[in-house]
Amino acid sequence: MPAHPLQPGRTPDRLRGRPTSLIAGVYARSAALLAAGFEANGDGLRGYHYRLLATLEQWGSASQADLGRDTGIDRSDVTAALNELESRGFIERRVDPDHKRRNIVTMTPQGLDILLDLDSMIDQTQEAVMAPLTAAQRRQFVSLMSRLLNDKTDMDPTGGPSGGGRGSRRPR
Repeated sequence: MPAHPLQPGRTPDRLRGRPTSLIAGVYARSAALLAAGFEANGDGLRGYHYRLLATLEQWGSASQADLGRDTGIDRSDVTAALNELESRGFIERRVDPDHKRRNIVTMTPQGLDILLDLDSMIDQTQEAVMAPLTAAQRRQFVSLMSRLLNDKTDMDPTGGPSGGGRGSRRPR
C-alpha cells in the first residue's frame, strides 16, 4: 500500500465523533484562542495569573498553598506567578502571624484593575469560542459541560465503577 502524504487536520474515522476526541479538539481550539488573547491583550500575563487574581478577588486573601489548591496550579508555578504579580504591584504577600512559614497573599487595587481589564479580553475569547452556537445552544453547551465536569462518578478504563463505590463489586 503506498504511503499517504501527511495532511494536517485530518481526523481518523475511529476518532471522529467520540466525545473524548471532540472535547480534546474543543479544548485545543479554546486554549489557542485564549493564548492569543493573552498574547495580544494580556499585558504579559497568562491564564494562571488570571486564575490567581480571580480567586483572590472572589474569596479574599489566602495562603499560597490554598491558592494552589483552589486554582489547580502546581505549588512551584504558584510561587513563580505570584512573584510576577508582586513585582508588578498586583498582589502583596505578608507572613501569616499565626504560622510564620506561611505567606498570606492579598490583591492590591492595581491587581483588581488588571483583573477587570483581563475580564474584557476573557469575555471576547468566550464569544469567539462560542460564536458558532446560538444563545440557546450556548446555554445548553455550558450546562452539559458543567454536568460532565462536576460528575463525581469515578469510572475505571473498562467502563465499570472503580473502587467499589456505589455498591459495585469488583472481581477478585
